[in-house]
Amino acid sequence: MFRFILLFLVNISLLSALDLPSSVESRVISIQDNTINLSGNIPSGRAGIVIHDYGKGLRAITHTAISLKGNRALIKKYLGLGHDNIPNIKTAVRVGDRVLFGNLYSNVLLIAPNERVYKSVTESFSDRFWIHPDLYANFFIENGDDIVTIKNLREFAVKNLVGLVAIVARDGIRVLDPISGKYLRRLPLTLNITEAQTPFYARFENIDDTFSGTSAKNLAKYFKMVEEIR
Repeated sequence: MFRFILLFLVNISLLSALDLPSSVESRVISIQDNTINLSGNIPSGRAGIVIHDYGKGLRAITHTAISLKGNRALIKKYLGLGHDNIPNIKTAVRVGDRVLFGNLYSNVLLIAPNERVYKSVTESFSDRFWIHPDLYANFFIENGDDIVTIKNLREFAVKNLVGLVAIVARDGIRVLDPISGKYLRRLPLTLNITEAQTPFYARFENIDDTFSGTSAKNLAKYFKMVEEIR
C-alpha cells in the first residue's frame, strides 16, 4: 500500500514538473538585414518558422527564426526542406508575415539514463509526442558518433522533425531547443536514479558496442556525458 502511494505521489510530482515550452505566434513588424522585430516579446532561444501568405489560400514557410532578447529574432535559411529535388523558396521576409515559434515543440526526444526513468517521464505527460531514443541511437551509430553533442542533436532534429530535447541530468530535466542550440529551462525531477546505460538509454546493447548494458557503474559516465553536451 505504501509503495502504491509513493508511486502515485511521484507521478503527481512529474506531472507538475514537466512544464515544457509550447508554441507561440507573432508577426513581423519591421526588418533590418537578417533580424526582424516582432509584434510581441518572445523568450530568447526559441526556434520557429516564418510563414508568408501569398493570398488565395496559398501559404509557405520561407525562413527559420531564432528568438533573441525582447521582440527581436534572427532569420536564417529554412532547414526543413533539405532535399535536392525540392527547390528552395526564395521569398524574402516581409512585414506582416506570421512567425510561429516552437512549431514542433509537441515532438520531444528524451535522453534518459535507463528505461525506468524514460517510462516514468513519458507516461506522466500525455500532450507530447515522444520520439523514441532508438531512432537517435541509430542515427548516432550511423554517424560514427561517440558522444552526444548539440551538433548531432540538431542534425537528428532537422531530419526527424524534433522540436525539443529533454535531457535527464543530476539537477533535473534540461530542456534544449536543438535548432537554436539553447537551453530553455530546467525542470525538477523527483526520481531516485541508481543506474544508467551509456551513452544513453536505447535498446541497442546487443547491436553495437557503443551502447553498454544498464549498470550502477555507468551512472557517473552518463551524468558526465550530459554535463559535456556542447
